[in-house]
Amino acid sequence: MATKKPVSDYSESSIRVLKGLEPVKQRPGMYTRTENPLHIIQEVIDNAADEALGGNCKNIIVTQNADGSVTVEDDGRGIPVGLHPEEGVPTVEIVFTRLHAGGKFDKGKGGAYAFSGGLHGVGVSVTNALSKRLEITVWRKEPNGTGLHNLAFEHGDVVEPLSSVVAPRDAKKSGTRVTVWPDAKYFDSSAISQVELQRLLRSKAVLLPGVSVTLANAKTGEAQTWQYNDGLRGYLTEALAQATDGETLIPLFEGEQFAGPDAEGFAEGEGASWVVAWTEQGAIVRESYVNLIPTPNGGTHESGLRDGLYGAVKNFVEMHSLLPKGVKLLPEDVFARVSFVLSAKVLDPQFQGQIKERLNSRDAVRLVSTFSKPALELWLNHHVDYGKKLAELVIKQAQSRLRSAQKVEKKKSSGVAVLPGKLTDCESNEADRTELFLVEGDSAGGSAKMGRDKEFQAILPLRGKVLNSWETDKDRLFANNEIHDISVAIGVDPHTVTDTPDLSGLRYGKICILSDADVDGSHIQVLLLTLFFRHFPGLIANGNICIARPPLYRVDAPARGKKPIQKLYALDDGELVAIEDKLRKDGLKEGAWSISRFKGLGEMNAEQLWETTMNPDTRRLLPVSLGGYGHSESAARFNMLMGKGEAAARRAWIEEHGNEADADI
Repeated sequence: MATKKPVSDYSESSIRVLKGLEPVKQRPGMYTRTENPLHIIQEVIDNAADEALGGNCKNIIVTQNADGSVTVEDDGRGIPVGLHPEEGVPTVEIVFTRLHAGGKFDKGKGGAYAFSGGLHGVGVSVTNALSKRLEITVWRKEPNGTGLHNLAFEHGDVVEPLSSVVAPRDAKKSGTRVTVWPDAKYFDSSAISQVELQRLLRSKAVLLPGVSVTLANAKTGEAQTWQYNDGLRGYLTEALAQATDGETLIPLFEGEQFAGPDAEGFAEGEGASWVVAWTEQGAIVRESYVNLIPTPNGGTHESGLRDGLYGAVKNFVEMHSLLPKGVKLLPEDVFARVSFVLSAKVLDPQFQGQIKERLNSRDAVRLVSTFSKPALELWLNHHVDYGKKLAELVIKQAQSRLRSAQKVEKKKSSGVAVLPGKLTDCESNEADRTELFLVEGDSAGGSAKMGRDKEFQAILPLRGKVLNSWETDKDRLFANNEIHDISVAIGVDPHTVTDTPDLSGLRYGKICILSDADVDGSHIQVLLLTLFFRHFPGLIANGNICIARPPLYRVDAPARGKKPIQKLYALDDGELVAIEDKLRKDGLKEGAWSISRFKGLGEMNAEQLWETTMNPDTRRLLPVSLGGYGHSESAARFNMLMGKGEAAARRAWIEEHGNEADADI
């Protein structure tokens, strides 16, 4: 008789709690870029820049030392060094050793930083965790002189406790100096890109007019200083001169606007400054920042600028009747040849990931668009000749786009199928930008039809649950009306993984499954994914299938400090907990906010559905792929889950993994 294989012990002692900076050391890639140490140095530079942003610092000096360390010094207020009132530990020590500790959470009146790049509160503590050694010197102004304070860490732990003396000779000095020795074992390379470091420091100088930013090399004795008094304009002019030989089509359009105390919907001080140029040829320069943090992957503030520029140019073209017959302007026509530098100020920025490469804050679209559109519209109507030149350029772009689309249409004209009557189609026929939403239920389909952008979004409502097509022959698929309508709508015939499908008739670049954020909705997702995996695998391989992610909760938060009334959305229970935690940190008392749970898409009005789930600028669309699994391995899993003769295997799988499910009872 075979002995039963021993099961590994799973008890209370199996649960390990990572304390202090251990999470960072265990998974550094979750907190920083690990190609090289530049980002952990940037965290220190960002803190100095935040001091300058608040008007408390005029000089930032970054020194690359001969031993491989990097020193960042500023003449700001100096990090507080007294005992923290709640923790009983020197505050400067907490800043460098505790995740989620910092001076940037309190955004209301009296907060140390009204606007800052830091949000997560893990910045310089990550720097400390991933450094062999880190030394801090703080100068703080005191009644009898300047307090000189020193502290040192190794591998994130205090090795030289805080020491303090009064330095009368530095009576007027204040600021912070941090020297970092990055630990090479956490990075692919210990070498910091000089080009990236220079670009980072120069951008700080650009965004902080009048502030001097210096990069010094202790080994060679060389030093570079950037100080811009003409801000964004000078920066873009210089960048365009290096990137292109083409002249700008119109003089640089620049502007800025920030919300006042009575602004509706925005916090006081929120807004943006920008400089924009259009060129007919050559490279394009695009840089954006949020509270001085570079956002190389763009985000919602760039989407707001695009919407603002498009709205202004479109209104100008229509007002002066410049648009040829049969040509329709789209946002990409206006944005195709634009270069810009955009600096947004957002009170409570939500970034994608800790490294903050992309802004996700939904409000930033409306913020930047609201301020930039009227400014450009006014400028164009005061400079009509330049406006007409710009109109010629964008119309040329639109005509070029239409010619490309017509070529594609000619290739597709092999036959025209009669489209399903319940399909609400979009106006565009450019498959690289159109989207089809397969929507659960007629009521949600109605909201989606009203909320969509009819230019490029089509809606196909589905009644009830689609057939489990795992064991249905390809030839018998069309006996099911829903599957027939889906196939005809997308313009692709069913096929197998061994076929070479003809995708030239594909009518939509994205086919988005939009179902309720509950168990029934998940079931419909599985049935549709089964259909596409089994009978349309070419669409999954081509990246055409996506899952829309509607929120499960809405949180209504009252005004707090500078922040106006907010509607916040959570995809699931985990996000709801995070939102409530953030509201508590913002000073709201328990119960001050209200929580609504969406039972289904039909409960969301058109505006809510657009903002949270359909707007490309603010939604979170999940592309479907095999995720590193081969097709045969994925097919085996589908067979276990969807096959009619696999009840025993399913039962065993459910017994093994059932505790991982979120029951929605």
